[in-house]
Amino acid sequence: MNWFKKNGIHLAVIGVFVILCFIYFTPAFQGKILVQNDVSQAKAMQMEIMKYKEIDGKAPLWTNSMFGGMPSYQIWATYPKNITTYIMTSYRALFPNPVDMAMLYMLGAYFLFSVLLALYNEKQKNLNVYLAVIGALAFTFSSYNFIILEAGHGNKALAIGFFGPVLASILLTLRGKYLIGAALTALFLALEIRVNHIQMTYYLFLALLILVGIEFYHAYKQKLTKGFFKSIGYLTGAVIIALVINASMLWTTYEYGQLSIRGKSNLTSTNTPANTGLDKEYAYQWSQGVGESITFLIPNAYGGGSASLLDEKSEVVKNLTSKGIDINQSLDFAKQLPGYWGPKPFTSGPWYFGAFVFFLFVLGLFIVKSRLKWWLLSATLLSLFLSFGKNFSLISDLFFDYFPLYNKFRAVESTLVIASLCIPILAILAFAEILKADKDQKTILNALKKTSYILGGIVIVLLAVPTLLFSFKADNHQDFINQLNQVTGDMSFANSIAQSLVEDRMSLFKADALRTLIFIAIGAGILWAIISKKINATLGTLAIGVLIVTDLWAVDKRYLNNENFVTKAVIDQQFKTREVDEFILRDQDPHYRVLDLTIPTFSSANASYFHKTVGGYHAAKLKRFQEVVEKQFTASMNQDVLDMLNAKYFITPGKDGQNTSMQVNSTACGNAWFVDKVQFVKNNDEEMVAISSFDPKKEAIIHDEFKTQLDDKNLGTSFNGKINLTSYHPDHLKYEYSIGKSALAVFSEIWYPKGWKLYIDGEEKPYIRANYLLRAAKLPGGNHTLEWKFEPESYYFGEKISLIGSILLSLILAFAFFKERIQKLKA
Repeated sequence: MNWFKKNGIHLAVIGVFVILCFIYFTPAFQGKILVQNDVSQAKAMQMEIMKYKEIDGKAPLWTNSMFGGMPSYQIWATYPKNITTYIMTSYRALFPNPVDMAMLYMLGAYFLFSVLLALYNEKQKNLNVYLAVIGALAFTFSSYNFIILEAGHGNKALAIGFFGPVLASILLTLRGKYLIGAALTALFLALEIRVNHIQMTYYLFLALLILVGIEFYHAYKQKLTKGFFKSIGYLTGAVIIALVINASMLWTTYEYGQLSIRGKSNLTSTNTPANTGLDKEYAYQWSQGVGESITFLIPNAYGGGSASLLDEKSEVVKNLTSKGIDINQSLDFAKQLPGYWGPKPFTSGPWYFGAFVFFLFVLGLFIVKSRLKWWLLSATLLSLFLSFGKNFSLISDLFFDYFPLYNKFRAVESTLVIASLCIPILAILAFAEILKADKDQKTILNALKKTSYILGGIVIVLLAVPTLLFSFKADNHQDFINQLNQVTGDMSFANSIAQSLVEDRMSLFKADALRTLIFIAIGAGILWAIISKKINATLGTLAIGVLIVTDLWAVDKRYLNNENFVTKAVIDQQFKTREVDEFILRDQDPHYRVLDLTIPTFSSANASYFHKTVGGYHAAKLKRFQEVVEKQFTASMNQDVLDMLNAKYFITPGKDGQNTSMQVNSTACGNAWFVDKVQFVKNNDEEMVAISSFDPKKEAIIHDEFKTQLDDKNLGTSFNGKINLTSYHPDHLKYEYSIGKSALAVFSEIWYPKGWKLYIDGEEKPYIRANYLLRAAKLPGGNHTLEWKFEPESYYFGEKISLIGSILLSLILAFAFFKERIQKLKA
């Protein structure tokens, strides 16, 4: 009973969060499903994994569903020895998708603001809960957090959701709560790592490095380094425990990363990057425009998302109807035009932090005296400059070229997740400063005026003269006009439509600029009333909370609303079996591959829902496979390479562009075969050239590094040899073979040396790489049983390490809470 009395307010806050989620995500509670492209892709990618998980009770560690084969733990894995697996599974069972992620945003941020305000604003304990709720909602409803929910970036959302608890726990440790702070840091950091979005975790660490640097400076200045280093010692232990708990996941990811497109290039040709990370052009593709940062304050400044926001009142529709075009046709055409005009290829929506949240952030720069202000400002500015990527590459290039691991990540605009964390924090600290009873009223009012003049002035000027800084034309505007000309056959008409689109974008800008001005004016008015004692602090705080939520809620609804939810029956139609799929699925061969040319072959996983495919979708393909795609499948499809990958069926679009047709590839090599000839090459470049034209059934291309394992004089010919796949499991393949004397067998299986093992009659044997991409082995003559087993030490031994870490964390948490309880009883 006493526990409920002490914690009743927090339970009430959780209730408020649930109610808000129920209102916002009502369809999810009604059993409807959010349409998320990335979730649909993940479902297709995971199909083979889930099929065998249902059969075996555990997921296979390899799947052949995409790119000829890849480790399944880069798609879906359980990691059963990791304690955080069970924590996340239990939590996510409480709420439907995406409510679980939205609730994590709110709960995590509420914990952060509760800790932060308890440390910073001890005199206003009654208002701290209200401020913590407002801070949690300001963070949660930041537009990007909801845009990624709509897109289906679940792991990214979960990683962002744990930012708050990790930061809160670190602050507790730095402020002297060593044991409990470090124990919580280990827990939440382990969860942060477990959700497996290393890019988001990396950005958080960049921000934390700045925090630690500033804390050290102040500790040194105040001669308190002993306490600082004690905190760092506890935090170091917490980080180690979090890493140990996730050993199997991190080890396998690191291992895979070295061989993926994030690793070193295998080729030295000029059009292939030779660095140890992503190609810079690829990594910078989604770079935030410098001027685009105005969307922090004015959401539709750059047209919103790529999807058009035009309606029947738009200038484009008026233009079209004035030419006698039907209103419905005009509206349909207008909705296909791009609203967004920034430098990114496309975007789902802007980075909008809330007009008044941003106002409070700027106000905080004037009135907040805590050293945290300098950390929040520094981290925000760093994330901003890094997000510019190719649009202002001075700082971004320094990090990409020299900062460890930074070049492993793409879409550099994502660094703004740090700004989306820091801006609400400083905003709430500013509000807390205003509510302090001992604060100088005149100083606060002067800062309020300055902030109002600065931001209000900027918005008013842009509202009056929007073309002062913005053109409302994309960089490819002329190409867009030329495309319109091809459609309309009238350049003058095309120009007039393009100009109407520019006017519509300008109208969207003005409407949101006026909207921003209104929110700033109302918010500044409420703050003035609080400072001047015209209204009491509690009422004013509630009013500010309502203002912030109203603003962000309305913008989020532009990108994630009830229309995004559909029934399960609609979702099931996403992967409707076609006639060609049904025909192929009747094949009794246990293992073959399909090439589907009716979809973006190497950027869509749809075909993987039904078949083992040559194509697929993954953000980190194996480097060798990507290089083969670029060299052998881009200009035209290399039949020889398709044959060696055992692409047995080709699915192609019909002549009408609607129906599909299917072709059996009669020259596919099968699961395995013996070759007559070996051609040795000196390097990877020669190997790639050699597979451009060869007979894979007769010849194997072998790199010189494997020459010592082959004595081609003793290799027999293949005419009297037979090898057959007798049992298929994604990570365990069984063959029976018969050959007169030793011969070289090539398997249509992807080369991945970090776990695949070859056994002949139960005895492990060496194997080599062939044809740039495949596995091969010199097999002894006679009748034998051969097996391929995927047994990565990084996973199995890593799981044992994870178990040790999980037990250790459990003991530390129990001890920390026990000690905290004893100290409270003594107090």
